[in-house]
Amino acid sequence: MHTIKQLHSGELIGIKYLKLSCGLTEFPNEIFSLAESLEVLDLSANRLSELPADFGRLSKLKIVFFSENLFTELPVVLSTCKELSMIGFKSNQIKYISENALPVATRWLILTNNRLIKLPKSIGNCERLQKVALAGNLLTELPTEMANCRNLELLRISANQFTALPEWLLDLPKLSWLAFAGNRFSYKKENTNALQEINWKEFEILEQLGEGASGNIYKAVWYNQNGNREVAIKVFKGEVTSDGYPEDELQASIEAGVHSSLITLLGKIKNHPQQKHGLIMELIPPTFYNLGLPPSYETCSRDTFKPGTSFSAKEILKIVTAIGSTAKHLHAQGLMHGDLYAHNSLINKNADCLMSDFGAASFYDLKDPLAKKIQQIEVRAFGCLVEDLLTQIDPIEKDLELVKILEEFKVEWMQEPVSERPLFGDVLVRLEKMTSEC
Repeated sequence: MHTIKQLHSGELIGIKYLKLSCGLTEFPNEIFSLAESLEVLDLSANRLSELPADFGRLSKLKIVFFSENLFTELPVVLSTCKELSMIGFKSNQIKYISENALPVATRWLILTNNRLIKLPKSIGNCERLQKVALAGNLLTELPTEMANCRNLELLRISANQFTALPEWLLDLPKLSWLAFAGNRFSYKKENTNALQEINWKEFEILEQLGEGASGNIYKAVWYNQNGNREVAIKVFKGEVTSDGYPEDELQASIEAGVHSSLITLLGKIKNHPQQKHGLIMELIPPTFYNLGLPPSYETCSRDTFKPGTSFSAKEILKIVTAIGSTAKHLHAQGLMHGDLYAHNSLINKNADCLMSDFGAASFYDLKDPLAKKIQQIEVRAFGCLVEDLLTQIDPIEKDLELVKILEEFKVEWMQEPVSERPLFGDVLVRLEKMTSEC
């Protein structure tokens, strides 16, 4: 975090990244002194409502964040920044986006939790668009011109007012990660997996294990009649996230059911002091760790890995077979995970795998004519995951026959058109056959 004093003094001349959060109500003109070098500008958590007309003087800008401000319209001057590819205006009050306000170079657009009622037709000119986060708005449709965004891979339209899922959307050749829960058309599955309700007073919180967009995870002791037991508790924040409503995540987590690669649920919380919802889960052994890391600014939609990460061909086969089996299990119940990524999976040294994070999950009717394509979209996400893992293959094994076969399968799972991809049942048959032959 930088300070306004540093900016005024000239101390920041030459920097590429600037972050200021100090109650700004006007755009500081001193920022223009950084125009020769500035590539990333983060003015989130201020009180800004407009940008200067000559904002385009910041000609080298690639990334801007104006989250948690007071904008009611996406500034048209953004279009004058020809290098701008990542735009974040989460949690403002934006109702409108003027035609041609978006730079055509836009790859990553974040407009979560605003008041958008319509997108401009000109968004179809953004042919490089890969990720769009629109959860928590008032949208009822997408402009058909978005069918021109053939590089679009991730789309979040959860928690809006859509009355139908656009059919053309499911034909986009690269769409892989889709979330659409919490809309008027969204399929409401009847609760089939009853979970016991457990009083909050039966738990002693020991420590916080992690924090996600939708909630915090704690390690706790559960004092009950069968003896004391260490568990994990996820307490939902109750706010709209980049993926959608926390209550949709809660239902998806419950209805996901039982599978060897899913974390076992033990119950749900009742009588939380702040009336929050929560899930009690088996505590994952500390020997498990994240399979991958989230995408970076550079990779945009694709996962990253810790330096030095390496997998053998058999480890990759074991991991992807477990994830493929879990995906088949979910889709058999009409549940799309929506975030099938390495960073949402855990493994241990034996390559045992656990899948997590149902924040982007969406239910769909298995009898819906679009059901097959919904699954085939997630098959592409699975292919991307396999492709990402293969980039980390042990160099000694890169020419093995097993690796070549996985490469061939991956191409099939990511192929165009969407309708030519197999379903997870066929994917799993081939993976299990490979496993039996190894």
